[in-house]
Amino acid sequence: MAVRGTKDLFGKELRLHQRIVATARKVLEAAGALELITPIFEETQVFEKGVGAATDIVRKEMFTFQDRGGRSLTLRPEGTAAMVRAYLEHGMKVWPQPVRLWMAGPMFRAERPQKGRYRQFHQVNYEALGSENPILDAEAVVLLYECLKELGLRRLKVKLSSVGDPEDRARYNAYLREVLSPHKEALSEDSKERLELNPMRILDSKSEKDQALLKELGVRPMLDFLGEEARAHLRKVERHLERLSVPYELDPALVRGLDYYVRTAFEVHHEEIGAQSALGGGGRYDGLSELLGGPRVPGVGFAFGVERVALALEAEGFSLPEERGPDLYLIPLTEEAVEEAFYLAEALRPRLRAEYALAPRKPAKGLEEALKRGAAFAGFLGEDELRAGEVTLKRLATGEQVRLSREEVSGYLLQVLG
Repeated sequence: MAVRGTKDLFGKELRLHQRIVATARKVLEAAGALELITPIFEETQVFEKGVGAATDIVRKEMFTFQDRGGRSLTLRPEGTAAMVRAYLEHGMKVWPQPVRLWMAGPMFRAERPQKGRYRQFHQVNYEALGSENPILDAEAVVLLYECLKELGLRRLKVKLSSVGDPEDRARYNAYLREVLSPHKEALSEDSKERLELNPMRILDSKSEKDQALLKELGVRPMLDFLGEEARAHLRKVERHLERLSVPYELDPALVRGLDYYVRTAFEVHHEEIGAQSALGGGGRYDGLSELLGGPRVPGVGFAFGVERVALALEAEGFSLPEERGPDLYLIPLTEEAVEEAFYLAEALRPRLRAEYALAPRKPAKGLEEALKRGAAFAGFLGEDELRAGEVTLKRLATGEQVRLSREEVSGYLLQVLG
């Protein structure tokens, strides 16, 4: 059995996964993003410093272990901190800025497994590093939206907000402590800890009683506490989205779950995949590089979950066509023909998809196997064909037959199959 919270990918599910990533590659590389693949584990401090010690990811969800040298390592729970670490380590700061990077790969979090959420899951990440220009924030929103639209998704909702500058967040956290401290005992256990460490995380709580208390107390949103610079930044992002006709709504309640965000925060939702409808999201993180020990490098980016997007596609009735079978299935009719079938299949590959039976078959049995495999043609190799150096080809859709020399098979099939 696969470990709880993990799954094997194959068949249609794997092909859909590959299609989602390939579509992201097309959209993001058209925008100048360079593919980056980081290791699936990093030194634990990359995430403790980068993601934030007060986040649920660091406190409860990371898979951390010691290597044989006693170093603390962690399986990658998210992509941004690792990608910024790579940017710093490889001197990308001297490249023409901004540097746009993208990555696709597995992430690991010890969450409660549920539909569309696994302990090993897959994300596509995009990061633009090296500029504070709000145009890059708008571009990140547009690229996430375009990745999903290009897949054929239509029922998308873009939500936009701001978490302000560090001083804005400090004021807001002080306000939240003042409002919520008298009601601390009514909070969930997790939110009692958040009240001390980072009260803004309470707004992101999945506890129904936490959310009911916030509503009952009329807790003001972060947007009410934005300073002038953060407010002006948000207005510029909105203007760019409006100019590009990207539909969005300003959501005062939107709070991203990682500590490194500043100013712009955004998510894209699909309402038909359940209560937790976010397919992906992101925002600006201008101080992250300094947390990792580097110089200040402003950045903005996003991530979306491949499994979540697959659910949304399923909800909209999307289905992949059946996987194409081999172009030719070779059927040896004698023991001597088995090896010849192997040699001919190898000669036809990789321009054609060629498979063969590993033992002699009667014609009817061989045809049955070819049909089950979804082959376009069956190729018979019997005593007569071996003596003449030929193959009898049968087109399974029409029953049409032709006998050709082995040298003619490749050209004939390429022409007929287009």
